[in-house]
Amino acid sequence: MVTPRTADAAPGPRVTQESLVQARIADLESRFGDPDDPANPLSAARVLAADEAGELPPAAERLLDDAGFNAEFVPTALGGRLDRLDTLVRVTRQVFRRDVALGLGYGITSFMAAANVWTAGSEEQRRRLAELLLNGSKVSVAYHELPHGNDFVRNEFRADAAPGGFRLHGRKEVINNADRAAAFVLFSRTDDRPGSRSHSVLLAERGQLDPARFSVLPRYSAVGVRGCRLSGLDFDGCPVPADALVGESGHGVELALRSFQLTRSAIPGMGIGALDTSLRTVVRFALGRRLYRRSVMEIPHASATLAGAFLDLLSCDSMALVATRAVHLLPDETSVYAAAVKYLVPRMLTDTMYDLSIVLGARFYVREGEFGLFQKHVRDLPVLSLGHAGSAACQATIIPQLSRLARRAWFAGDEAPAELFRPRGELPPIPFGRLALASGRDSLSASLVAAVDELPSGSPAELAVQALVMRMLDQLRQLQEDSLSLTPQDRTALASPASFALADRYAVFLAAASVLGVWRAAARDGGDPFLADPAWAAAALHRLARRLGQRPADLPAACEGRVREEVLRRFHERRSYDLYDTPLAG
Repeated sequence: MVTPRTADAAPGPRVTQESLVQARIADLESRFGDPDDPANPLSAARVLAADEAGELPPAAERLLDDAGFNAEFVPTALGGRLDRLDTLVRVTRQVFRRDVALGLGYGITSFMAAANVWTAGSEEQRRRLAELLLNGSKVSVAYHELPHGNDFVRNEFRADAAPGGFRLHGRKEVINNADRAAAFVLFSRTDDRPGSRSHSVLLAERGQLDPARFSVLPRYSAVGVRGCRLSGLDFDGCPVPADALVGESGHGVELALRSFQLTRSAIPGMGIGALDTSLRTVVRFALGRRLYRRSVMEIPHASATLAGAFLDLLSCDSMALVATRAVHLLPDETSVYAAAVKYLVPRMLTDTMYDLSIVLGARFYVREGEFGLFQKHVRDLPVLSLGHAGSAACQATIIPQLSRLARRAWFAGDEAPAELFRPRGELPPIPFGRLALASGRDSLSASLVAAVDELPSGSPAELAVQALVMRMLDQLRQLQEDSLSLTPQDRTALASPASFALADRYAVFLAAASVLGVWRAAARDGGDPFLADPAWAAAALHRLARRLGQRPADLPAACEGRVREEVLRRFHERRSYDLYDTPLAG
């Protein structure tokens, strides 16, 4: 029942999706506090101490419990807060800013598992999983078997039909939270015949498993994310009921690939938080360290490196934004975008961290004190490229679609809706059931093609954007030609290295299209003045062109100056370096 407003009641501020997420982020930042305050039980020093001990920071896990953080992974219809994927990325990014291992170990594993159930589970499975997560429990996802790596279709872990359900046989390895999860999502062989109908997905609760036929394997030691509890599961004829089956029998591969579209789209954008913190660390060092009678920030190479890191972060965030919003707006096209962002963004984050480490010099190797967290992020971030949906697996998702896109989509399709590029724009609910395995459309590329005739050309920065977009258009034409000439074998998992190089070039092109779209949307909407400025778009496109091996003309000096100015402004005002320019604690 809605209570009517009295005539003299003042209207309150309108509650929007954006106002709600800003409130959640502000609350989380306030709870975490200043990471540089030694008295803060959640400080960087405490994070480093926990990492050295090989555990997640206990105070941080309690904080996330108190904040009901698991609700971020549960759809609103089931009592949680998961209404849109880009919001999940923004909120979780605040955790990754502090500790990548905490982000993965506390809850992202649960999200990876739950994505299967939200996508194809029964109403009872969804209800029960939501209940577990909202009560603070964790859920593990078990795809991995060491003998087969990313080729999970060859997995041997079995779920054999038995009276009343299934019997589980075999091992799953390198599973996060296997020792403390309340339930497991198990990718299991249910048919001996080869092909895509050989596997199914099961949801098994720990409390329903026979302890005499189920055990947790010893914990693995890890170089990165040392606090994550990586171990494995061993089953010996362990019975599970028939209602453990998620979706249809034999549809496990299809379900996994659809679920990957959610996780591949979201997780790389969360990792941007670690680069944000690392860039802030190196800016502080560059401002405070004097060399040759001036600060390191005044040395042109160091200053250019920091500006370049900021641009790479914005390019990654633009691509992550488009991928997560495409889940809502273009679900039939998400397969290729999700694979591209999962392939390229972790690589760019790792490359950029290396660039920043050069500015730090010998301090990069320090595992404690002021620069210890930087070194931890260097070790932790590459983990985002690994696992059951690693870089090679993502490229293998893109390669078979290239020739189809070259024939049907590039230079022919309709451009994406403007809402795809608006960081704070409203979105419809996540269409879990509409995610497609492949598509012959590419609205993101079409947006770059369509923009060519509409780009402004009044200022030097706008002219630079125009010239760089034309270069990207040439890249797409060459990509189309090369994709159309692929042999049948080069469109499969047995493709030659040249096919994998095509997937790399295509991913960089999509990043460029994302940057252009975000800038154009900001310029049209009159929102964030920095995002509406062509200077950053020109500079970001320039770096992406160089990543493609091109040698574009030098940028106008004003572009580089504007970017450096923004780097310093956000540092001094303690605001995030991503697309959202968010206030930070401390």
